[in-house]
Amino acid sequence: MLLPRIGPLRSAARQTLVRKSAIAASAAILLFGPTAAVATAQPDPAPSLPAELVTALARDLKISPEEYLHRADVAQQVAAFATTAQRQFPAVFGGSWLDDNGKAVVALAQGPGADEAKKAAESAGFEVRNVAKSESALRGEKTAFQRWLDGQPEAVSALVRGVVIDTVNNSIAVRVDKAGLPMPNFIDPARVIVMAPPVAGEQGTLQATEIAGAANGVLAGGDGYASVAGRMSLRCSLGFNGTDRNGNIINVTAGHCNPDIPSAGNDNAARIHELNGDRLGNELGRFEKSVLGAQDYSVVRIADQARDRFSNNEVRVPGAASVRIEGVATPVVGAPVCKSGSRTGFSCGVVNAVDQTVQVGERELTQAFSANICALPGDSGGPIVTGRLALGISSASSVADYPICEIPNLIGALTGNAPQLFAQPVSVVLSDNPGLKIRTN
Repeated sequence: MLLPRIGPLRSAARQTLVRKSAIAASAAILLFGPTAAVATAQPDPAPSLPAELVTALARDLKISPEEYLHRADVAQQVAAFATTAQRQFPAVFGGSWLDDNGKAVVALAQGPGADEAKKAAESAGFEVRNVAKSESALRGEKTAFQRWLDGQPEAVSALVRGVVIDTVNNSIAVRVDKAGLPMPNFIDPARVIVMAPPVAGEQGTLQATEIAGAANGVLAGGDGYASVAGRMSLRCSLGFNGTDRNGNIINVTAGHCNPDIPSAGNDNAARIHELNGDRLGNELGRFEKSVLGAQDYSVVRIADQARDRFSNNEVRVPGAASVRIEGVATPVVGAPVCKSGSRTGFSCGVVNAVDQTVQVGERELTQAFSANICALPGDSGGPIVTGRLALGISSASSVADYPICEIPNLIGALTGNAPQLFAQPVSVVLSDNPGLKIRTN
């Protein structure tokens, strides 16, 4: 789990909190998804992205702002096509993604409607790739594997972290903790991936003996905050600003950033405070709803005295210029994404798995997507964008026990085992909360 920074409200004594996160269901696809590459863009005449984000794009993805915006747009085009294709051509649709060069690919199997589906995909400007199996066939294999696993002894099943539909390779991929486990004959041995469960944890402190002075100015996605319940406090990052169905100003952040989840929505709910260095600033709001289990999100109701500070659609590195959010996106494998967090700022990568499960301790985060991005404790709850669209909330990390991102980034460059950031899709939060909206102006 991408842990918030933790500390007692009135003590500087350090605490150690080590928690394990293991990639389940869709983890194996992380090794096979597309990576970023430079490609010719259809230029946006005025990208208007903040300098810090432009720097992150050049450093992490080696692409220009124009190419970033172009690829993000193409990803949403093919996502819309996929939604229709899944309904109209279920017997042949095999999935869709962006390839290494940012080109949209639609996979099609043979069967009823294949010619019509191919014509539709090519007319939309997408590359068509012929594959052996449709998504529905792969879902059947995934279900068959899960049934097989249910019948295995504990010595085997405990070492299998999950199974995923690997769309890019038109196969089922399985992640395990140990090599040599028995597998059903329909699983390709090349798609059995051995990886040790990543450990996420870092001790941290909030040194605060009193409420610091007043502050003012805009508060945006990526800015830090402290959540407080009794003597416990957590450091996290603000997510996307928005409004609830009653018009109240809210912020969507991570569920695990609430130190007292059962109290959410009550008069004694945990509060969030502005941070002035290592000291608590003014109260900004309280947790109206927190979900931590299959999902990981919180809706923070902003206090009346802070409403104007949250009445914006901005995402930024704390204190810098902002990206202004224009809508909500669907996760697409291969799409370029960037996260902002109060600990590590902007960093970028590509989506490498969607609709996956992440095992965090005893719970499983479902419907998550992941990207090859480093995030550290304190980045929890921060926003993930693709182009100028809201995509997700930072939830869990494979490298949260490192002190700085340069170390796991270097290891990833040498070994190919890049850091992974797991995220709560914003679209799922909105579907779970009718009337909730992310600000787009």
